[in-house]
Amino acid sequence: MTERQKSTSFGQAAAAYESGRPEYPAEAVAWMLAPVREPGRALRVADVGAGTGKLTRAVVELGADVVAIDPDAAMLASLRENVRGIPTFAGTAERLPLPDSALDAVVMGQAWHWVDPDAGSREIARALRSGGVLGLVWNIRDERVDWVRSLTRVIGTSNAERLLADGGPRIAEPLVDLEHRTWTWSRRITLAQLRDLVFSRSDIITASAEERARIDAEVDGVVASVPGLADGGAVDLPYVTHAFRARRL
Repeated sequence: MTERQKSTSFGQAAAAYESGRPEYPAEAVAWMLAPVREPGRALRVADVGAGTGKLTRAVVELGADVVAIDPDAAMLASLRENVRGIPTFAGTAERLPLPDSALDAVVMGQAWHWVDPDAGSREIARALRSGGVLGLVWNIRDERVDWVRSLTRVIGTSNAERLLADGGPRIAEPLVDLEHRTWTWSRRITLAQLRDLVFSRSDIITASAEERARIDAEVDGVVASVPGLADGGAVDLPYVTHAFRARRL
């Protein structure tokens, strides 16, 4: 299974993705867009790799005019159900179905690690106006908590987690001045949502039935160590949100 095939596998688990994946902190989204926000004017923003609309929703709530772009038709169908009235288009960061200088900002949630940074930077810069912003954001489980660290041992380290551990995203000119901020927070999560989170990951979506069964059994072992989760309750799943922003020359 190639990385490109994995990157377009999420539509097979769109419902699990919507249920299991967390939202994005409003403060992080506002920070990414702050350099181009102006009183009395709605921003023109593309959410690229939009998935089921997790980040799209947060940008809409800031009053922006948003289009959503994703290579997976099933994910875009889910997005149209979750975020009504948003124009959707098939495309990727390397091939955007948008005119030159059309946007104030491009945002990407849990997606830049699938992108060729040189080709993606050039194409996004083409669609941005001068001074426009690229915002990249990832929600990463906070493994300073013991049971969360145990969960990662079961499900493995994702491409996103490896990218951030290796120093973060790379961009190329004419995108410059990459900045980084983090936010720590937690989300209340049930056992059903935790299972959806696990099975919304590309490595597990594309795994064999035998491998998926093994992972499910090992997740049960982790859950047994978390008071309140296995008996129908909910627990706090801690996150660190990493947000980056860069500007177009």
